[in-house]
Amino acid sequence: MSDQWAKAGVDVLSAENRTEVPIYPLDVFVLTDSGNDQIHGGSTRLRIEALEVLVMIDGKKTVGDLEQAMPHIPAANLRNVLRFLLAANFARSRTLAESGGMNVDFDAFFKAAGSAEPFSEGAEKSADREAMYGAPDLARDGYYVSIARLPVKAHAPAAGAKLQVLVIEDDADMVTLIQRLLERDNFAVMACSKRDEVLARLRRAPLPDVLMLDVQLPELNGLELLQKLKAHPQLKLMPVIIVTADAKPESVMRGLALGADGYITKPFDHQTLVKGVKAVLGL
Repeated sequence: MSDQWAKAGVDVLSAENRTEVPIYPLDVFVLTDSGNDQIHGGSTRLRIEALEVLVMIDGKKTVGDLEQAMPHIPAANLRNVLRFLLAANFARSRTLAESGGMNVDFDAFFKAAGSAEPFSEGAEKSADREAMYGAPDLARDGYYVSIARLPVKAHAPAAGAKLQVLVIEDDADMVTLIQRLLERDNFAVMACSKRDEVLARLRRAPLPDVLMLDVQLPELNGLELLQKLKAHPQLKLMPVIIVTADAKPESVMRGLALGADGYITKPFDHQTLVKGVKAVLGL
């Protein structure tokens, strides 16, 4: 893969190298055998920035930690380098077992106490920087979508189907509003608020195309749910938008650090909601 990119003249720091892999501040990656060969094999065609990032990957440092350790590489560029290394099979995501987790049994996974990844200092600083960067957009437009997580190509439903939105919200009036606004734009919307309902929906294929999540729920802590979704090897690829009345910078920072792809504040109008959903889907 690296040879192909070298021949094509594609810069590993550029947006052209992006795969459809979202990169989050709490993500942790490990080297593959091919990645180890690039470091210890005696020769490599990797650019210096890619090799430098590869050397720093140890299965413990979060993306935020890498950003703090290599401040000379802008955060957006570093995430593109990570995407390149993942696409080239020089690095991979850490598995649940490697992170001290468990086999993916949904009930055990979501019940497990203490399985959530703690904030590292680097991840917290990374998310804080991103939250501050997005604050003007959030204040002006009522929504913010992370540039680092936008899909390369638009999500496309199966022929004759609609894009599926799962709304996790306990306010019946808010659910009705979201359903009306999104269904008007040809989305299919399902809503639930209880833990068992959420788990039942996530067990069914196909998964929703996007999940809209309130953070204050009677049977679920929305932020804990978000963190566990983004630690799950399959579910982490599903875009999640936090929909909440809490627009404090520290709340936005925590949501982004835990893996939210977007943030919408209540109250919102039709255009704000639809633009936010479409943005994380690449539409």
